[in-house]
Amino acid sequence: MSRIGRQLITIPAGVTVTIDKSVVTVTGPKGSLLLNLPPRIEVSVTDNILTVIRKTEDKKTRSNHGAIRAHLNNMIIGVVTPWVKELEVRGTGYKASVAGDKLTVIAGFIHPVFITAPKDVAFVVTDDTKITVTGLDKTVVGQVASNIRKIRPPEPYKGKGIRYLNEFIKLKAGKTAKA
Repeated sequence: MSRIGRQLITIPAGVTVTIDKSVVTVTGPKGSLLLNLPPRIEVSVTDNILTVIRKTEDKKTRSNHGAIRAHLNNMIIGVVTPWVKELEVRGTGYKASVAGDKLTVIAGFIHPVFITAPKDVAFVVTDDTKITVTGLDKTVVGQVASNIRKIRPPEPYKGKGIRYLNEFIKLKAGKTAKA
């Protein structure tokens, strides 16, 4: 039995979980999220306790058991308090700005890079160098933050680029001159 999958999820006040065949809908004060259940995984709600049960013991079902429970837990947390990822832009002339749902990043290229926020994701830029990505779905927030970081990953010699806040980059020594 999966150690994560067999743990029970307590549903907080103000959050409703609806199960319709193989679709689980989690609704809270911040919004609503959907999750399609794989075959042979069953979810039940009794007395504000959510339980994830697997019907068979094959390898695919066992691997889905803990993952589905983790996704449901992240959805319940996300509709109460949104998920946040913070990034930092470092480098001379590197900066970011936001207009509506479009993030503009200037990171050493001859053109700015534009990223449009997906549904239920918001960008906030402070000091032209701090980017905050917030949203209900943990996987979407993490993927959007990763896509922003991929614009210009931090390089190992000067540390210039886009990095997660408080991410440690081990800097390498540069070339040494011959004597």
